[in-house]
Amino acid sequence: MKKNLSHVLLLCIVYAAFISLGLPDSVLGVAWPAMRASWAQGLERLGIITLTLTLCSALSGFVSARVLKKFGTGPVVLASCLMTGGALLGISLVPSFWWLIPLALPLGFGAGSVDAGLNHFVAEHYSSRHMNWLHGFWGVGATIGPVIMGAALSTRGWSSGYLWISLIQLSLAGVFLISLSLWKKETAVAHGSDEERLSRPAPGKSPRWAAWLGPFLYLVYAAVEVGTGLWVASILVEDRGLRPSDAGLVVSCFYGAIMGGRFLTGMVSNRMGNRKLVRLGLCLALAGTLIFIISGILPLSMGQFTLALTVAALLLLGLGCAPVYPGLMHETPRRYDEDTARRVVGRQVAFSYLGAALIPPLYGLLASALGTNLIMPLVACAAALLLLLSEILNRAT
Repeated sequence: MKKNLSHVLLLCIVYAAFISLGLPDSVLGVAWPAMRASWAQGLERLGIITLTLTLCSALSGFVSARVLKKFGTGPVVLASCLMTGGALLGISLVPSFWWLIPLALPLGFGAGSVDAGLNHFVAEHYSSRHMNWLHGFWGVGATIGPVIMGAALSTRGWSSGYLWISLIQLSLAGVFLISLSLWKKETAVAHGSDEERLSRPAPGKSPRWAAWLGPFLYLVYAAVEVGTGLWVASILVEDRGLRPSDAGLVVSCFYGAIMGGRFLTGMVSNRMGNRKLVRLGLCLALAGTLIFIISGILPLSMGQFTLALTVAALLLLGLGCAPVYPGLMHETPRRYDEDTARRVVGRQVAFSYLGAALIPPLYGLLASALGTNLIMPLVACAAALLLLLSEILNRAT
């Protein structure tokens, strides 16, 4: 009974850690218009900060295997939360734009470490259900962050929003400090079935290239999810005549479907298995992109029907994306031996950040030359490529 209680308590702490990971991820875009106005900065300066954050997070993901092996998951999560909380507190106090760049370093490094550490921990010690719910709780944090910042912008300004989010982060760091003894028992925490625990391959059984193909899937996945989230509003406004406010609501359907889909997927993942869910999700995502493309070539006279079809397409695309990231992550310890799996998880986190930094801007360059109508066919190609590569990885491992 006591052991089960510690399992449940530790799982709640893991969920809280992923909420803390999602909290700061979505606030910079909300706060930036007010921040740049107060410092008289151009809109493009946001790219400097996001690129710094992304590169630091990717680098942190690459080295996370060594760090986790040396210090353990609990201390790394604690240190990462302190780093991000301290950086957010610093952002709330800075007098000018250029202070954001050095503060982006600990914010990025902390996010990458805790992302890789928690993904590896849950993949090792909990079932697929909890991996899907883990990423659903990231969505909870990513949803709460803009709400806090929006409330701050309407009262005391963006700095108070960052102050409140930093206080939440530092409070969670206190919880992680108190719970360090639970993390030390992590090798005893296993909610997967006996079959899951015994299915780990022997060292050297998986081909060496598969340890890089797995991470590469995350770069392609970023081309689907992040590429859609970043550019679909522009497609709807510039090509389909929607007002920006209406386009924002439509885009929220996409992200809401991802978050809700992960909680729903968690209810069936133990019965269906990661590989079937990833395959099904990618088929749904590909269907969603094709329906979105079709809705764009319908006559403008079919306005309400076209809009409904567009929303349905994005809901389908979001539901399809929902099981892919957590499903591929949870399958990692079942594809590789223990040491390789730890490295692969770090690489997967790093490649997801690199994909988010590189592919969507490439879409933008192509769209500026050839039109935004090109973006969703590119997303469809990325979804098809991801489906093909995931099946190759399944056969190889």
